[in-house]
Amino acid sequence: MATGIKDKVAIIGMGCSKFGERWNDGAEGLMVEAFEECLADAGIERKQIEAAWLGCCFDEVDIGKSALPASLALRLPNIAVTRVENFCASGTEAFRGAVYAVASGACDIALAIGVEKLKDIGYGGLPEFSSAMGPRNYLYFPNATAPGCFAMLATGYAARYGIDIQDVKRAMAHISVKSHANGVLNPKAHLRKAVTEEQVLNAPQIAFPLGLFDCCGVSDGSAAAIVTTPEIAKSLGKKDLVTVKALQLSLSNGTEMGYSDWDGAHFLTTTKASTAAYKEAGITNPREEISMMEVHDCFSITELVTMEDLHISERGQAPKDIMDGVYDMDGEVPCQVDGGLKCFGHPIGASGLRMLYEMYLQLHGRAAERQLKDPKFGLTHNLGGFPMMNVCSISIVGKYE
Repeated sequence: MATGIKDKVAIIGMGCSKFGERWNDGAEGLMVEAFEECLADAGIERKQIEAAWLGCCFDEVDIGKSALPASLALRLPNIAVTRVENFCASGTEAFRGAVYAVASGACDIALAIGVEKLKDIGYGGLPEFSSAMGPRNYLYFPNATAPGCFAMLATGYAARYGIDIQDVKRAMAHISVKSHANGVLNPKAHLRKAVTEEQVLNAPQIAFPLGLFDCCGVSDGSAAAIVTTPEIAKSLGKKDLVTVKALQLSLSNGTEMGYSDWDGAHFLTTTKASTAAYKEAGITNPREEISMMEVHDCFSITELVTMEDLHISERGQAPKDIMDGVYDMDGEVPCQVDGGLKCFGHPIGASGLRMLYEMYLQLHGRAAERQLKDPKFGLTHNLGGFPMMNVCSISIVGKYE
């Protein structure tokens, strides 16, 4: 019988490049930046890495869609390197490959790395799908845009719970203000400028009710993690280990688009993946037990509904909890303590690992001005796709017991 991966894998090193408009750096250079920090943090030699996974969504890192760019740029020791892609969850997918390889005993030490150069390909999420995503997408979504799809999530949520759309907008504005305030404290974040609720509410509209400050940044960046077993980590002299408590993945199966019983106000995949992750981690009351979260705030409405899909807020109560400060830095369950996708940035293949990077720093007490008091469990929520068709990955990490 499957027992899950709780405490079977430890993270011994992580690294993250600075996110932003990195015009002068290629994807290979960004990977090197993240990898060098990760390798130094792990305190091992490159030759000790036995397998690696590269997460990258678009084709700008491309040698026959292989993982060769990572192997070449990082001078990995002729090991197995696999490229994975799962929309915006590509970074967590790379992490899942490395974690499962170690948990299964297939290798002792594995690397996960994610990268994206969104500025170079010109993808901003606003026009119809660009050629960077491939011609097939014109057939799947001939006139869909990311802001347009997630705007419908906001109106769907308001309709589902009978909430005035202006109240939803105010809650979304609070989310953006909170994330910008946190991003100011993060030297690696793309956007480091505080904003006011008035600025957010009066910003240009992108797709009603989403305004400019309700949309995450388009960024370049890379993040990496090295994992092994707790036993090997201890033999390397590591103390106060951070281990993986749960890792769950859920994909849409067409129900949202094919039937009329989906309310358009929630993510079915997040609800399912989070339930499974809590069970795997042994968490029974997430609102009390989860110390901090990094969720996929591609748009502020995504963060809002995710609070309910993660079973932290009751259905229909997320706006109230948000306005009450539950998810602020000094709230019950701090969320986006590093600025989130909104302000740290969203280079697609790196985002899932970037979220884990913040949880890792917090658990080791190394988050500087952002440091929370004695966190125990950190949750990351990485979403790819759209409300009606998506991939959801949930990771829970924490101190080794």
